Formats: sequence, C-alpha cells, structure tokens
Amino acid sequence: TTRKARGRGTPCSTPRVFAWSSPANRHHQRPPAMLATTREAKWMQRASSMMASSSSVSNCNHARACANSRSRSTAWRTCASSSSSAEPFASDPQKKANLLQAFWKFTRPHTIRGTILGSVALTSRVLFEHSDAIRWVLLPRAMAGVVALLCANAFIVGINQIYDVKIDEVNKPYLPIAAGEMSQSTAWVLITTLGLLGLTIVHTLFGQHIALLYTLSLVIGAVYSVPPLRLKQRPLPAMACIVLCRGFLLNYGVNDAACAALGVPFVWKFPVAFITGFVTCFAVIISAAKDLPDVEGDKKENVKTFATWLGTGKVAMASIALLMLNYAAAIYLGFTQPSQFNSALMVGGHLVLAGCLISQATRLHMTGYSQQGIKNFYRFIWNLFYAEYALYPFI
Repeated sequence: TTRKARGRGTPCSTPRVFAWSSPANRHHQRPPAMLATTREAKWMQRASSMMASSSSVSNCNHARACANSRSRSTAWRTCASSSSSAEPFASDPQKKANLLQAFWKFTRPHTIRGTILGSVALTSRVLFEHSDAIRWVLLPRAMAGVVALLCANAFIVGINQIYDVKIDEVNKPYLPIAAGEMSQSTAWVLITTLGLLGLTIVHTLFGQHIALLYTLSLVIGAVYSVPPLRLKQRPLPAMACIVLCRGFLLNYGVNDAACAALGVPFVWKFPVAFITGFVTCFAVIISAAKDLPDVEGDKKENVKTFATWLGTGKVAMASIALLMLNYAAAIYLGFTQPSQFNSALMVGGHLVLAGCLISQATRLHMTGYSQQGIKNFYRFIWNLFYAEYALYPFI
C-alpha cells in the first residue's frame, strides 16, 4: 500500500519532487505561490542586474567625464603656459615698450632734464655773446656734444643703481633693477656701451682738454658708487663728487667746448662765473637734500649721510637757508653789477624764485617733515634748479 501510495505520485513522494524540479515541468507543475515567488525573484534579479548595469554605465560615464575634464584642465594649463611662454613673441611691441620704459627710468629723467637744460642754456649764452661766429655747420657737433653729456649722465646714475640695489629696494623700489624690470647684466652692458660712446664722441670731436674733463667726470661718478672707495658712504666726499660733476665740470666744460667750437677764447666773464658759482652751491644743496627721502634704506645699509646723521628736519632747513643765501647773492649782484647783468630780470627773477622757496618751506614744515613732504620738497629743489638754467641766457 505504501508503495502504491508512493507510486501514485503524492506530493510527498520523491518522484514527484524530482518531476517538479525538472526543466520540462517547472512552470506547469509548480504551485502558484512558488511560481509567483520565482517570477518576483527573476524580476528582482533582472532589475538589480539592470540597475547594476546602469550604475556601471553611469560610473563609466562619470569616470570618462572626469577624465575629459582633467584632460581639458591639463590642456588649458598647457595652453596657458604655452601662451604665456609665447607671450613675449606675441606681444613683441609691448615688450619693446616695457624695455624702453625701463631704460628711461634707468637714466633718471630728472637728472637728464638738468643736463639738457644746463648744456642748452650755457651754449645759448655763448651764442648770444658771439652771434657773429655762429656757423650752422657746427650744429651736428653741438648735438653730438649733448649726446655725450647724456651718455655720461646715464653712466653715472646707472652704475650707482647697480651697486645700490639693496638700498633702492627700500628707498626706490620703482627703479628698474630694484623692481626686477632690468637685470644687472643688462645694466652693465648699457653703461659700458654709453660710457664708451661718450668717450669716443668727445675724444673725436672736442679735443684733448675737453676729453680729459669728460673722463674725469666718469671717474668721479664711478668712485662715488663702486667699492672699495664708494665715496657715497661718507657725507663730505659724496658732496665733493656731486659738486665737482654737477657744479664745476659741467658748467666750465660746456662753456669751454662752446667757445672752442666757435673759435673764440674762453674767458671767465661775470655771467659765466656767476652761473658756475651759483650751480656749484646748488649742487651742495642737492647733495644734501637727495638723501632726505632715503633715510630708511641708508640706515639699513649703514650709509652715513647728513640726513641720517643730523636728521631730515635740520638738513632740510639748512638746505633752504643755503639756497636763500644763493638767491640773496644773485639779487645783490643784480643791483650792484648792472653793466654785467640784466638787472631787472636778475633781481626780479630771483625774488620770485626765493618767494616760491619760502612757500614750499612753509608747506614742508606744516607736514611735520613727513616722508611725502620731504619727497615733494626734493622734487621742488630740482624745479628751482631747472628754473635757474632757464633764466641764465637772459640775465
């Protein structure tokens, strides 16, 4: 009975179990609940596989996007770096303009203006006095002389910047070497070229005497800045260098060269003696006042000047007092030497300049001798220097 019961295929019998699990009868002989469970499992498995596939595709796309983004970023950086490295070639006119601007600052324009005004004023006075000896064929020679003076000026201020880099980084960070706009090797090439050019012009066109004075000015400018002498570190030798170059050598040398070009002898007339003495005293004032804005850097580098020794206020007032004495002497000469000078212009012009000096001194005192006030005062001193040369041909 048991065998027959088992043979009938009851749900508990072993053959029926095997029949349910066989592939042919899997969907037909399973109970509905089990079929539903199986379908759900299949759908769940299929959905999970689709989600996994979608996730893998999404992850792949995300990775691809990140890779593309990284490649674009790398390409941008490469392009930027290549464009920046190619910028000097792409913006060649701008590069040339920057180099010219750096060269212009390197030559210290305020000193160039003084040199040009001085040489033009001194030569004009000689031409006014010897108008019958003027020959236009001498104009190129006169222009070459101005170029030689500018070369000497650039050589002196340039070599000073080369050896004053650390001081200029504090006091004058706008200068091209201190600002990194010009390398020291470029500066050396410039001053060497300009110095040799000036010497060549003078030795070729102006004779041995003027060439000796010119060479002396270059030597004085060099020992002012170059170790081991470096005379700028001591107040009195530094003042002597500036007074000799800016005061005596420039005024005497230009007058002598102008007279030699015209073929007339050089004579120490009243006007020539006056401008040489006046500008020599003015050079003393400039040599003291030039250090007023530079106290901080000079103290840092142990450079002794009148400003670091006595203080900016005392040096400024002493400069004003000495310049007032200079103007007083000019006014006195205008009154007492009417045959030698144009008295009205000599007296009136220097009275006006003295009044401007008093006004500027008052403003300086009201600022409490601040750094900006000192800088404005020093620039004003140079303006008075230019004004004296502008006045000279007509007095």
